[in-house]
Amino acid sequence: MSLSLGIVGLPNVGKSTLFTALTRKAADAANYPFATIEPNVGIVMVPDSRLDALAEIVKPKRIMPAVVEFVDIAGLVKGASVGEGLGNQFLANIRETDAIAEVVRYFSDPNVIHVEGRVNPESDVETIRTELVLADLGTIERSLPRLEKEAKRDKAIELRVEVAKREAEWMDQGHRASKMPMTPEERAAIYDLHLLTMKPMLYVANVDESQVAEKFDAIDGVTPIPICAKVEADLAELEPGEAAEYLTDLGLSEPGLNALIREAYALLGLQSYFTAGEMEVRAWTVPIGAKAPQAAGVIHTDFERGFIKAEVISFEDFVAYGGEKGAKEAGKMRLEGKEYVMADGDVVHFKFNV
Repeated sequence: MSLSLGIVGLPNVGKSTLFTALTRKAADAANYPFATIEPNVGIVMVPDSRLDALAEIVKPKRIMPAVVEFVDIAGLVKGASVGEGLGNQFLANIRETDAIAEVVRYFSDPNVIHVEGRVNPESDVETIRTELVLADLGTIERSLPRLEKEAKRDKAIELRVEVAKREAEWMDQGHRASKMPMTPEERAAIYDLHLLTMKPMLYVANVDESQVAEKFDAIDGVTPIPICAKVEADLAELEPGEAAEYLTDLGLSEPGLNALIREAYALLGLQSYFTAGEMEVRAWTVPIGAKAPQAAGVIHTDFERGFIKAEVISFEDFVAYGGEKGAKEAGKMRLEGKEYVMADGDVVHFKFNV
C-alpha cells in the first residue's frame, strides 16, 4: 500500500510550487488562478535513514523506499461545491485521495496575487472547509432518497440512513463530517458515501523564509506544518552537501518534506517494516496494528493467503548484531504466527505455502 495525499488550497497559495519541490516534477506554477487544470501526480520516496543502515550490512543490489503519492489539485474558490472555477472536477480529484494536505498562505509577496486580494489564513481555511462541507451535504442530499428506498427492503441500511441524516444536521452547522461523535460501526456505515470531510487532514503553512522555524496556532486541532515552498524548491536544485549547509543556515535539521510525510503517516496511523536480502532492501507500509498475514499480503496476496509464519528481527537488533546471521545466533530472531502484531521497524522474512 502507498499513501495518496491530495494537495489543496485556494489559488496562488503555493500548492504547485510546493508540489514541484516535493516531486521535482515540473507542475505549472504560473502566477494566476487555475494554472493547474488536470491533477499532477508525483511519487515521492519516504525518507528513512534505517534503509541505509540495513543496506550497509546486507549490501543489496538495490534499495526500495516506501513511497507517497502526491496529487496537486487545482485551486478551489468560493462556490466550488456548485461548480465555480471548475470546482466539481477538482472535488472529484480530492475524493480519490487517502488524505488531504491543505496549503494555507502565510507568506507575504505583493507580486503574487491572492484570489481574495488579501492574506488571511483563517479566512482561507474557512473558505475551503465551507466548500468541502457543502459538497458533502450535496452528496448526502442526493444519496438519501436511494438509501431510504433500499432501507425498506434491507434493514441493514437503516443505520446508514440514520447516520447520514445526523451528519447532514451536523454539517449544516459548518462542521466537518469527521468531527461528529460516532461509533466505529457508524463510521463504517457511511464509508461508501466517501465524504470529503471524513478524510484525515493536514495543514501546511506556506511561510516566508524567515518563518520556517516558527510555531503556529492549531487549525481544527491540528498544528500546521511550516514549510517555505520557495526554500523547498531551492533545496530540490541543490546537491546533498549544499542542501545540508542551506538547512543549517536556516536553523533546520531536515527539509519540510520529511516533516510532511512523517505527519501524514502519523495522521493515517501508518508504519514501516523491512525486508532485507541480497536482491534488495525494501520498506513496506502497513497500518499500525496490522497482523503478520496482513503485512505479508502487502508484498503479495499469495503471501497472506498461504501464510505459515514470520521470522522477525527488530531493526535495532538487526543492526546491533550485524545482520540476520548474527541476530539469529544471539537469539534475537523470533518465529511469529498469524496473531503477531507488526512493530515499526521489524525486519521480516515470511514463510508461506499456496
